[in-house]
Formats: sequence, C-alpha cells, structure tokens
Amino acid sequence: MKSIKLYTLFALLFAMAACSEGIMDSINENPNNPTDVASRFILTDVMTSTAFSVTGADYAFYSSVYMELNVGIFGQMYNAETRVSEPISSTTYNNVWNSQYTNLYELKIVRDKCSAGGAEAGNVYNLGIAQVLTAYNLAMLTDVMGDVPYTEALQPGVVYQPKIDKQEALYTEVFSMLDAAIANFAKTTTFPSIGGQDLIFAGDKAKWTKAAQGLKARYLMRLSLKNPQYQKVIDAATLSFATAADEFKYIYTGSTSVNPFSRFLQDRNYFGTSKSLNDKLVARNDPRKAKFFKPYTGLTVLNIATNGTPDPKQLFYGISAYTAATNPTYLMSFHELQFLKAEAYARMAPAQTANAEAALKLGIQAAFVKVGLTAADASTYYTASVKSLFDANPLKEIMTQKYLAAYEDEGVEAYNDYRRTVAMGGALVDLANTLQFPQRFTYGSSDVTTNTNVKAAYGDGSYVYTDKVWWAGGTR
Repeated sequence: MKSIKLYTLFALLFAMAACSEGIMDSINENPNNPTDVASRFILTDVMTSTAFSVTGADYAFYSSVYMELNVGIFGQMYNAETRVSEPISSTTYNNVWNSQYTNLYELKIVRDKCSAGGAEAGNVYNLGIAQVLTAYNLAMLTDVMGDVPYTEALQPGVVYQPKIDKQEALYTEVFSMLDAAIANFAKTTTFPSIGGQDLIFAGDKAKWTKAAQGLKARYLMRLSLKNPQYQKVIDAATLSFATAADEFKYIYTGSTSVNPFSRFLQDRNYFGTSKSLNDKLVARNDPRKAKFFKPYTGLTVLNIATNGTPDPKQLFYGISAYTAATNPTYLMSFHELQFLKAEAYARMAPAQTANAEAALKLGIQAAFVKVGLTAADASTYYTASVKSLFDANPLKEIMTQKYLAAYEDEGVEAYNDYRRTVAMGGALVDLANTLQFPQRFTYGSSDVTTNTNVKAAYGDGSYVYTDKVWWAGGTR
C-alpha cells in the first residue's frame, strides 16, 4: 500500500512540473470576475448605481428633509431635521460619495475603451452614453459638495492624494461632456446597439440626445447667478423632451429592483408628513395632498409633523401615499424641463410672461399626471388656485410649483434651486424650519480620513452651514 501511495505522489509531482505557466495561471482566474468587460455591461451597472445609489438614495433622503418635503421623525433623519450630527458628519454621505467615484471611474474606463486607441474605438453611441452619465454624476457631486477631487481622482494606484478641483472648472467639464455626447449621437457606427443593456432608453440615441439637451438646460440655469443665459436654457430645453414619454428616468420592477424611497419606508420609516409642505397644498386647495399623504397604517387621522421640532416617534405621523416599489427614479423629468423654461421666460428682459405661463401650465399638468391626476384636474387647479398667484408674482409661483412637483424623489433639484435663488436675490420657496440651513453636504469619510487635501477642506464639518458653493455665491 505504501508503494502505491509513493507512486501516486511522484506522478502528481511530475504532472505539476509538466504544467505550462499559462495553465497554472488559469487556475487562479475567477471566471465570474473578469478583468476586461464590454462597455455595454459596464454602462448597465453604472445606470443602476446612478439611479439607486446616487439620485434616489441618501442625497434625495436628506434633501427632502432640508427642503421640507418630508420631516425627519426618527434616527438619522431626525438628526438631520434637528441639525444634530448628521449634516456635518463625514460619514453621512460616505456611501453615496463612494458610489459616485466608482461610477466616474467605471465611466472613464468606458470612455477610454470607446475612444481612439481603445478596444471598442468607434463605438460612439456607448461613448456618448458614458459622457452623459459622467456629466450627470459629476454635476450631482459638485452641486451638493462644491469643490471636489476629479482630475487626479480616477487614477487608483497612481495618485494617492488627489487634489481638489474648483467647481467652476468642473462645470466646464460637465458642459464639455454633454456637447461631446450630443456630437457622438449624431455620428454613425458599425458597432451594434447597446439595446437591452441600456436600462433607461434601450439604446435609443435620439432619447439620449434629448436627455443631454435637458441636462444642458438644467446646468445653464444652475449658473444663472454667475452667467445668466436664459435664451440658451430655452433653446436647450426645446431640443429636449417633447413629452413625458421621453424623460430621463430609471424604472424599477418592484421585485428584482425596488424604488429607494419605497425601500427606505419599508426598512426605516424615518419620515413624517411635513407641515410646511401641507400648508402650501392647503393654501392652494391642491388635490395632490391626497396623493402625497396618508395616515400611518391603522390610523384614521393624518398626523402632521412640525418642521424642526417633531416628536421623535414612529408609527404616528402620516406617511407618503405616493411611494411605491415601482415608482421610477427621475434623473430629469418632463415637468422639471417645463419649469426651467417657465423660469427662463420669466427672467428674460423684457419678461415673456405669456410664454412663461404656457410652460408653467405644461409643467403643472405633467406633475399632476405623474401622481395619478389628469390634465383636466391640472387645468381646473390652475384657474382656481394658481392663476392669481402667478399674476401677482410669476417667479415665486413658478418656483413654488416646481417645488411641489419635486415631492418626494426630486428633492435634490429643489435643494439646488433653493440655494441658487437665495443667492440671486431671495428665497422663492418659503421654508419653516428656523434652524441653520445646510448650504452643502460633507465630503465622504473615505477621503476625509485618507486624503490630506480633503481632510483640510473638511475641517470639523461646520463649514456646511457657512460656506456656499461657487454657483451660489461662495468660493468653494
């Protein structure tokens, strides 16, 4: 028996010695973790991450509290509501911070792969999609955080302490990406369509072009304190979505993928009905109130939370009647586009009031349809409740209607609009919470603890209450 074992051992050693280096290398390869992936698969991953982990998650949750679309009534949302810890902590937005930089890095891989010299050189449609998503993620990042690392940040293993880039320069990059994407969508290619791997537009380059134009309108308006270009806002918006069927959104199945607000309500239940928002709806006899709020499960009374001073308790306050597992995450909605046009027309000199009113009506109509009401409902509402307010102060009513339409998932844009309009001359949406207002979000702890540049900019985190971002009149 011993001789048999010894022979077997020698045979095994001989076989191992005879193995080629390539065979041995392949033993350590994980076929489920490839090192080179086709651009279409990377884009699928980034679209999902952008919608679920960036646009629809923590940024939106916290923005909805700061903008009083919801009241934080428990846990970290209560801390955000009462301005304790969360607004200045570097851990608050760390998950989304990491997600965005992962997205930007993966999009850089796609852009390199689909550009000259890359493995998919000439795949201009995938390149264009990557450029749109890069512009979107970068703008989202700098809008809430101001100056951030970018030009040196996407080189892991090469640059360990990336510098912080100025927001003004980052916005130049955003517009460059969008213009390049629009140009690429106008070209032809022999590469097959991304098709079903595109979870937003199914490879429809015309719709991606409209999305890029819509984002240009949004970001041009964002810079209106620094460089007002209202006609360009209108021109870009006109080239964008023709109907809500074109809008830039990510749709969930409700089973294999679930809307983040729905998941947050199910898992945490940290939001309560906002008195500030409810008061605005009641003042306008707005039928969306019944679409926005409902009593907590098992209760018959809609208990409303006071902004800034709610009782920290669950199972009591009203909850969202709008939240659903299949609700889309809006990266940019049709109604937002119409409100952008309305504001641009109203701000032009001389103001084009009739055009502003027409765009406002379309925006309200789309916002009503979004929550299950009809165009006829919107028309009745406009005549009875909005017309007189618009006539008295067009800009204020346009921004208020845009704000109401942001419930509950478009809170980041409401947050951006608020900071911008305050910088331009005064708040056009009235907030009730008298506690200090966060002017920005904090950097993520992943870099606060490892990058000396970010650590120095972060300090103790209190800068979020005092330092406005560049486009809102600040310096960083």
